[in-house]
Amino acid sequence: MYTLITILIVAVCVFLTLIVLVQNSKGGGLAANFSASNQIMGVRKTADFLEKATWTLAGSLIVLCILAALILPSTGVNVNRSILDSQIENAADPTTMPSFPTTIPLTSPEE
Repeated sequence: MYTLITILIVAVCVFLTLIVLVQNSKGGGLAANFSASNQIMGVRKTADFLEKATWTLAGSLIVLCILAALILPSTGVNVNRSILDSQIENAADPTTMPSFPTTIPLTSPEE
């Protein structure tokens, strides 16, 4: 299920990118190509469609991201966390001083 939602998120991102690139903030873009008055959609209806598509895709992206966060698989995360916790618990205390020998070894007179 998580993989399906991830694929849907990528598809929505691609479509959203394409829709935004088709638009032009000054009235150009795809809407400028339909300048004839006898077109079925017309200039204004094309701009309305692109704006509605942008808002719909943005809303669906938010919903899909929230769904993905809710059903995020947590089994792999807990396994790694327990390994890290066990390594932290078994680690040496860095504040302890190592024990070095305090006496000088005696050398034999034969040397």
